[in-house]
Amino acid sequence: MDIQCKLNFESLENNIIDVIKEEQIKLGYREETLRLYYPMESINNLLGAELTKEKLSEVLYEFCIYLKERFGNVEYYRNNTRYCFVIPPKGVTYVHKEVNDPIFLQKFIETISNHHCSIEDILLVFHRFSDKVICDKVSNGEFDYLIYFENGDPDAYRYCIKFEECHATYHRYTYTDYVSFGF
Repeated sequence: MDIQCKLNFESLENNIIDVIKEEQIKLGYREETLRLYYPMESINNLLGAELTKEKLSEVLYEFCIYLKERFGNVEYYRNNTRYCFVIPPKGVTYVHKEVNDPIFLQKFIETISNHHCSIEDILLVFHRFSDKVICDKVSNGEFDYLIYFENGDPDAYRYCIKFEECHATYHRYTYTDYVSFGF
C-alpha cells in the first residue's frame, strides 16, 4: 500500500481547495501564485497522522507529487513547525474552473462583510441551509461566538465569530483543529 493510501492525502488536498476557494470568493479569481500557511498540527490532523518534522517533510514531498497533475509543481517549505504550500497559478486556476463555489460560503462571506452585521444576520444565513445549527456564546477572549452545522452539512467547519466596533470577523477551523487548539 502506498503512502497516499495510508495517509489521508485527499483530506489535505480538499482543505487546500477549500482555502483557495474561500479566498477566491472574498477577493475574486486571479491567476497567481498563492502561499498557504499551516501549523504542523493541522497538517497531521488532516493526514490522520502524528508525524515528526522530518517524516512530515518526506510525506509532503510525496503529497506534492500527488497534486502535480491537477495543481502543477506545488512546493512547500517549513519554518520550525509552520509549513507553507506554494500553489502555482495552474493550481489556482484548477480550483477556479473545476470546483463550484459553495453557496453557503458565498452567502456567509457576503453577510459577514457588511458593516453593522449582527449575530442574527449570520444565524439567518446558517438557518437558510439547515435547521441543525449550533451557536455557542464563548468568552475565551479570542472570539465571541462559535457557530457550526450539527451534522456537518452543508459545511463541516467551525466558524469562530468576533464582533469589533461596527464589523465582524471570522476564522474557520476543521473540527479536529478547533479541538486541538483548545479554544
